[in-house]
Amino acid sequence: MGIVKIKDKTFKTSIPEAEILKKVQVVADRINKDFEGKKPVFLAVLNGSFIFAADLMRMITIPSEISFVKYASYEGTSSTGSMKTLMGINQDLAGRHVIIVEDIVDSGFTMAHMIEELKKMNPASVEICSLLVKPGNLKVNLDINYAVMEIPNDFIVGYGLDYDQEGRNLRDIYTIVE
Repeated sequence: MGIVKIKDKTFKTSIPEAEILKKVQVVADRINKDFEGKKPVFLAVLNGSFIFAADLMRMITIPSEISFVKYASYEGTSSTGSMKTLMGINQDLAGRHVIIVEDIVDSGFTMAHMIEELKKMNPASVEICSLLVKPGNLKVNLDINYAVMEIPNDFIVGYGLDYDQEGRNLRDIYTIVE
């Protein structure tokens, strides 16, 4: 178990990189099977999903595309509940199968907002692929068909997730130590 200090907080290893990658492969295999012959568009939500999206895409064997979007709802360690679109979608998604690639689904507000916006673009389907899901903290009803792992309602960093923009570069996922 490793311990890291980021700013004023201490974190301990909770999910090692090797375990993360094994579970990402399981989800990638399901996507490859479910979307065979469909050429999905992956929409990776920045900044947090960039490492997960890169690993996932290297495991995707079907023809596909990836694009990036940026939303903001976090400040420090908590979700603000308000949504700002910072960088949007610049391609035609009508009739396309869209897979949102997210680092973590916490309250679900970001996903609900994003799905609402995507539906206006008339895609054939919209699926959520999230590295982490906090089922105990979900405030909206979402179908998350491609969840890599469920975690308790703890604050975490690493593998793309940050604490006040730091810690994204950590290979493992770390949980805050109270």
